Amino acid sequence: MLKDLWTKIDNAERRLRHSFGRDISTPEGRRWSRFHYHVFDHAFLRVLWTNFYQIAPGVWRSNQPTHARFEKYAAMGIKTVVNLRGEDGHAHYLFEKESCDALGLKLINAKIHARNAASLDRVIGVIDALRAAEKPMLFHCKSGADRAGFTAAMYLMIFEGASVDEAMKQLSLKYIHLDFTATGIQDYILRVYKARLALGEIGFEDWIRTEYNNGILQNGWDTRRPEAEVAAELIESARP
Repeated sequence: MLKDLWTKIDNAERRLRHSFGRDISTPEGRRWSRFHYHVFDHAFLRVLWTNFYQIAPGVWRSNQPTHARFEKYAAMGIKTVVNLRGEDGHAHYLFEKESCDALGLKLINAKIHARNAASLDRVIGVIDALRAAEKPMLFHCKSGADRAGFTAAMYLMIFEGASVDEAMKQLSLKYIHLDFTATGIQDYILRVYKARLALGEIGFEDWIRTEYNNGILQNGWDTRRPEAEVAAELIESARP
């Protein structure tokens, strides 16, 4: 009974959240969109809480910035913003695009998800976006904890030559990443890659492009299969 009630409340909130916040072209639309942005997207929390950290020379990670923060980052010399939430019709994206356009920041959209293993195309899309982005650059998700953490780990391994153990520190409580929730799939993917290294050396990007399979990884996480077992299955599944 409580579960049914919670489902009804959640569905009602979802319908309300998707019913407005898609217009910033008129004064009234902007007012409602700003309300949507601060309440439903929790922007009021991100005025002071930034989750903003430098991970490499000219590279920062963050939660969703406000306009004032975009102004600050532009003044710092940041040239490119990689948006891990992807292009969207709601206020958070509309205001972000408006800010980047006004400040001369290049906005690149490369969407991945926090609570499941992203598809191969999406992961490669993020890697390609990072490679193409002019530095100094910033990448962000909503809270800067999960998608930004996974992306930071990928960046360090692919572009800075970091070890998987060092890269995994980007997914930690320091960034409010909680590995015991559904977002722990991000940690699991990196642990599977670490187990893969015990079977033979392979660079992280090569592993992604040749062996990564989000279905196998997601099933491994959901059923809590040992990482070494999943790593071996990925190798087998990639054989011609």
